[in-house]
Amino acid sequence: MQNSNNSHTKRGLGWYIDKILNLFLMLFGAALIWIFLQVICIATFKIPSDSMEPSLLAGDNILVNKCVMGGRLFNVWDALEGKDIHISRLPGLGKIKRNDVIVFNFPYSKQRWDSVAFDVMKYYVKRCVALPGDTFEIKDARYKVRGKDTSLGNVEMQETLMGLAKRGKAEELGIVMRGYPYNSAFTWDIVNLGPLYIPAKGDNLKMDSIHVILYKNIIEWEQKKKLFVRGDTVSLNDSVIQTYSFIENYYFVAGDKVMNSQDSRYWGLLPEPFIVGKAVRIWKSVDNSTDRIRWNRIFKKIE
Repeated sequence: MQNSNNSHTKRGLGWYIDKILNLFLMLFGAALIWIFLQVICIATFKIPSDSMEPSLLAGDNILVNKCVMGGRLFNVWDALEGKDIHISRLPGLGKIKRNDVIVFNFPYSKQRWDSVAFDVMKYYVKRCVALPGDTFEIKDARYKVRGKDTSLGNVEMQETLMGLAKRGKAEELGIVMRGYPYNSAFTWDIVNLGPLYIPAKGDNLKMDSIHVILYKNIIEWEQKKKLFVRGDTVSLNDSVIQTYSFIENYYFVAGDKVMNSQDSRYWGLLPEPFIVGKAVRIWKSVDNSTDRIRWNRIFKKIE
């Protein structure tokens, strides 16, 4: 009888150990699947500010579809250390379109506006208002792409900004009017900007003093070299260039709350490798002031 009980006890311990190991393996497998989905297919982000109101509110948690452009692959550790990295993509299932809401890594770091840099820890969400190959302009605060009649961004907010500017109230409210490229050769501001050509991969542009001002940051980022203008001569480091062929696609992005959004109107063009994906749905929303769930926003499509 004693031997039988001991045998039963041993079998019982083995059963529990087997169950614990199976549970560990299941959890480990689930974690790997979740990491795979985060890298390749889908990601989640929390909206921290009001720059995309009314489409997105502070406290919204959104799902981002990475499959549209393809998931990005790069050395995360080098990125965290601020080193130059190479970003490649898996095959995508589509393309970003005008008026899509996208999530991207902010293309400048440590508030240096004179050089593009990949900040792996800083994500922004904005609306794409111009694509590679577009000629974009802002006229009387309204966003326009030449040859296209599509309304871009939040038109109501754009008209509100124009009304404030006409009455001289915009700067009184703390709205920064001066915009990209912050050069005396341009009189651009956030109500009248452009026309600005948005480079597409493989585009060849003549390199003159005006194009150097507009595209200097992205050319220096692509080439890891400095661009200089000496009289009528443009040089990349010590090499004189007359034209430049762009390596990447670029986009112009803007927040829906045009009076309070740090976007391309202020810092310029967004390189395609910095884009995480397209924001598609709100999966959770919490009012930051009350900590209450906003149930009417759960699973709402982002448009």
